[in-house]
Amino acid sequence: MKNNILIVDDIHPIFIELAQALGYSCDYRPTIKPDEALEIIGGYKGLVIRSKFKMNKEHLDAGKNLRFICRAGAGMDNIDEAYAAERGISLINAPEGNMDSVGEHAVGMLLSLMNNFAIADAQIRAGSWQREANRGYELKGKTVGIVGYGFMGHSFAKKLSGFEVNVIAYDKYKTGFSDQYAREVSMEEIVKHSEVLSLHLPLTPETNGLVNEEYLFHFKKPLFLLNTSRGKIVQTRAVLNAIKAGKILGAGLDVLEIEKFPKLAEQEWFDELRLSGKVILTPHIAGWTFESYRKISEVMAEKLKTFGRNE
Repeated sequence: MKNNILIVDDIHPIFIELAQALGYSCDYRPTIKPDEALEIIGGYKGLVIRSKFKMNKEHLDAGKNLRFICRAGAGMDNIDEAYAAERGISLINAPEGNMDSVGEHAVGMLLSLMNNFAIADAQIRAGSWQREANRGYELKGKTVGIVGYGFMGHSFAKKLSGFEVNVIAYDKYKTGFSDQYAREVSMEEIVKHSEVLSLHLPLTPETNGLVNEEYLFHFKKPLFLLNTSRGKIVQTRAVLNAIKAGKILGAGLDVLEIEKFPKLAEQEWFDELRLSGKVILTPHIAGWTFESYRKISEVMAEKLKTFGRNE
């Protein structure tokens, strides 16, 4: 069978260059629709996707000759991983490619929240100069709790290393991961000590809706919340209620339960969210920089090289 790859989303051209050097031919069709891809996927050995394609059982069955799927990014929640394993399809992702951009984005959101950057900027542009109302918090000396200590969580901890903070981390699926940037703790210690909570989790049935009113109720200190992972991990209504109760001092949300318009604007909580001065929103771009665009493709190609050797 030919070493051919179907690319159904926009990726950096370096991937094609490197894949061709490995002996693959690439069919670059970034505007193809899912139903069109379904009709032709059976003729390919490899597939490259980002987030818009959902590789469910139907699509995996249609790819009767698929040997691997490259996910241009970190999250694998748009792929039925268990069924892919049954089918013997290898999955390749590239969290190493955008971990720095996620770490930097999270730090930027946190500093903005703690110092009222967005509010102060808007006030000055509107002709209002309010120093006392915009008095901020220093990050130095705070305890930062990280939930999920993979590539993204580690990157965020590393970026914080010059701020003289106490970084603690919890990961249900790892032990013995304490390093120079974070100390491994239990979830109980995260809840007890965190003044900043940053989420770096994959979306799974277990993490879906994890951050709800009950979860937030148990935190002992008012905190700043950051989510640069997946929107469905956090219940937006619970966050807004915690802000009203003073439990959350500010929230930086790069991802939401519902993303993109017009559906986002139809949510019952959207008006409250957009009007809140305690929330900073970005459109799922934490891992999407000019640099990460290229690095993700380079990482995928490097892993494809390893896949070819092990095949």
